[in-house]
Amino acid sequence: MTQRFDTGLMWFRRDLRLADNTALCRALQACRQVHCLFVFDRDILEPLPRVDRRVEFIREALCELDADLRQHTSLPGGGLIVRHGIGSEEVVAMARELRAQAVFAAHDDEPQSLARDARVRGALADTGVSLHTCKDHVVFERREILTQAGAPYGVFTPYKNNWLASLLPGHLQEHNPLPHAKALSPRPSGLQQPVPSLAELGFAPSNLRALKIPTGSSGAQALLKDFLGRMDQYHETRDFPAVKGPSYLSVHLRFGTVSIRQLAALALDRHRLGSRGASIWLGELIWRDFYAQILANFPHVAHAAFKPDYDKIVWQQGPLAQQLFKAWCEGRTGYPLVDAAMAQINQTGYMHNRLRMVVGSFLVKDLGVDWRWGERYFAEQLNDFDLSANNGGWQWVSSSGCDAQPYFRIFNPVSQSERFDPQGSFIRRYLPQLALLPNQALHAPWTAKPLELQAAGIELGRDYPQPLVAHDAARALTLQRYAVVKKASPAA
Repeated sequence: MTQRFDTGLMWFRRDLRLADNTALCRALQACRQVHCLFVFDRDILEPLPRVDRRVEFIREALCELDADLRQHTSLPGGGLIVRHGIGSEEVVAMARELRAQAVFAAHDDEPQSLARDARVRGALADTGVSLHTCKDHVVFERREILTQAGAPYGVFTPYKNNWLASLLPGHLQEHNPLPHAKALSPRPSGLQQPVPSLAELGFAPSNLRALKIPTGSSGAQALLKDFLGRMDQYHETRDFPAVKGPSYLSVHLRFGTVSIRQLAALALDRHRLGSRGASIWLGELIWRDFYAQILANFPHVAHAAFKPDYDKIVWQQGPLAQQLFKAWCEGRTGYPLVDAAMAQINQTGYMHNRLRMVVGSFLVKDLGVDWRWGERYFAEQLNDFDLSANNGGWQWVSSSGCDAQPYFRIFNPVSQSERFDPQGSFIRRYLPQLALLPNQALHAPWTAKPLELQAAGIELGRDYPQPLVAHDAARALTLQRYAVVKKASPAA
């Protein structure tokens, strides 16, 4: 790229790393000098609880990014400018103060982010400054992968096949900023403050450190190194929550402390060598792209069903719905695998992917609660919350989304528990009150013999709740509830 500007401003958002950063590379190539900025956006932070692992995760990542920038800036005073204010206002103010002619950032297709970027673009244009954005957090985005009719895909498998067929070496090429690091500019003396503390941002420490969640680019690379030794077995281990099967990189993908191109390239190499585990994991990365392009091309999914007919469903209403939802949130449904999974997300901000499907199906198809309630709760709790993936997952379990689980296929929480946590290791970890139950009773304590309950020190209704619903009866009610969309479904 030809150098076109004297001064540029790199605006970090969901790409909190120095390595393989597309927007930063473009900024450094296009400008004689580049300042680097991150904004703790009050519009995003103010609705959050005052203890939030994601804010702490971001701050830790910024501390590492700041150190990396200082290391590679040739003159004293290098590093990251960090502001705390209204994002759209701070970016424009910084561009003006630094006399930048251009601002560079990576795409973010969430509706709130697009609206923010439109405000920034307009305000910058009023002062003669241009905003340049580019793809970074997915391999293919927006309308890059289309059907033969020129439309976005709504079914995953043909999308995946086209994704793989369309992939060229350049799509996974590393965008290394270090050869252009001489353009990194020292910060003006008045902007050389360190990354704000949690207290300065109005937050208190979470249990992030106690959970030993690796942070920053170094944390992502440590997780990746560990996973590379397990990737080939991923297809065998990924569904068992008590087993170390997943990569645990989802939070790093969410905030861009790791490059999707690096991960896809590693998975693709092993996929081509015949690794079943790598093929399945690569498919999970493609699902991420798939849901991102769904949100970009069908933004109504952020608040409504992908399939409009599914908005005709009448969900539980009133106090009963609130009571059922509260019990689900607090892990008091009486179904141990569901309750253990909810304990996991409430205590750690993480939930195993198999369990996300199980608890989602239970809320929607056993309790009859609107999927959007669960989507919002996950958005509040998940460390790796990503609107497109979270929305896609919830619409999948509710059968209202693209390529979703058919409405008449309803997870049985007991059989799922027996199949994917057969020894009860996961349940016992998060529900220690059930630890002494024998395996055959652990998955459905209401079936335990009185002597088994007595030996385990459990009284149902006191030490552990009775089931909120009977699954078979709930399933029958769900089929009635979904009758309004029966004609729209792929099968009956």
